[in-house]
Amino acid sequence: MANAASGMAVHDDCKLKFMELKAKRTHRFIIYKIEEKQKEVVVEKVGDPTQNYEDFTACLPANECRYAVFDFDFVTAENCQKSKIFFIAWSPDTSRIRNKMIYASSKDRFKRELDGIQVELQATDPTEMGLDVIKSRAN
Repeated sequence: MANAASGMAVHDDCKLKFMELKAKRTHRFIIYKIEEKQKEVVVEKVGDPTQNYEDFTACLPANECRYAVFDFDFVTAENCQKSKIFFIAWSPDTSRIRNKMIYASSKDRFKRELDGIQVELQATDPTEMGLDVIKSRAN
């Protein structure tokens, strides 16, 4: 089903991998890419549960937009083990204007497809999604 704003469809695999991350915790992160020729959001990369936040951020391209989901584990002030699922809209300043526009116009609809996102972040450079930012948003 295409999005009226941008005409982007969402590949079934996107939701399937997200459900695996959410329910079974078989992935640490998922990076999604818009395939402009197919007019579809697809899974570009999946991180296994042993990978950390630095592994995740290293997978994001420096000059292209992406959507990403990261399962962040943390310990609360009360010493409770918790996790939050972050949705990150990665839109670096160095990416092409057209690329930014396509991702921006498709984001809300795509995010609605992923039921269970707890925190959303918009980042245009790595400092806007640093581990300190993630930690502060998780609590």
